[in-house]
Amino acid sequence: MAQIFHRSANSLARMSILGGLFILVTVGAVLAELQRSPYVTRQHEARVQNPPFSHQHHVGGMGLDCRYCHTSVEDSNFAGIPPTKTCMNCHAQIWSTQPMLEPVRESYRTGKSLVWIRVHDLPDFVYFDHSIHINKGVGCQSCHGQVDKMPLMYMEHSLQMEWCLSCHREPEKYLRPKTVQVDVKEDESHKIIDEGRTEEGNIFSMKYEQPSALNPVYVKIAADKPVQKFTDQIELGKILKDQYHLRNVQDITSCSTCHR
Repeated sequence: MAQIFHRSANSLARMSILGGLFILVTVGAVLAELQRSPYVTRQHEARVQNPPFSHQHHVGGMGLDCRYCHTSVEDSNFAGIPPTKTCMNCHAQIWSTQPMLEPVRESYRTGKSLVWIRVHDLPDFVYFDHSIHINKGVGCQSCHGQVDKMPLMYMEHSLQMEWCLSCHREPEKYLRPKTVQVDVKEDESHKIIDEGRTEEGNIFSMKYEQPSALNPVYVKIAADKPVQKFTDQIELGKILKDQYHLRNVQDITSCSTCHR
């Protein structure tokens, strides 16, 4: 019987199979990158609120502590949204007739809550607890970024699982002390001669910088111990892991930790 297909058909068939696999892999890679892109995560996309609330003005300019508005952040899974009365504590006297703040005044008069557009919105199947992160030494800035420099709030990080796991696998890279010593004095041999004063609320500080040779961090690990100088985040983080009694990496990277 005469040959139906030319010999080159074998090569074409192999090339077609390889080409199909290449296309599938390429499409899969593109979709994976798209899933991580700001187009999907809305990372760095500023959200316009009504009224227009500026963290840059209130935190960076006025120096408000995060806990003034987010009152339950230390003892609840939800950080809390301030009631209108919190806004009116100041705005009953400051900018009390500005048109842009009319929604606040109307809310206060009618008792109807302001409607805010949520910026950090995790899926319903993810369990997140603000209080455990705060109490274990994770600063607001680590997840929310430099909010004191945000005229309009946006997500600094993707909040995707791989980003969360990067911290849970190596928490010592991100932990910070709850209190730091400021105005510490050293002699010429870099020995501490004045322990300075204790500054509270370091977890909520937007000015905190991780320790380095140029920016040492002074910490009193325990009341009965002298102030220690740290120039390396990993060294400090490992000590804080023990002090905060963090569970082991296997526990905090377990599926059941966030998916309950």
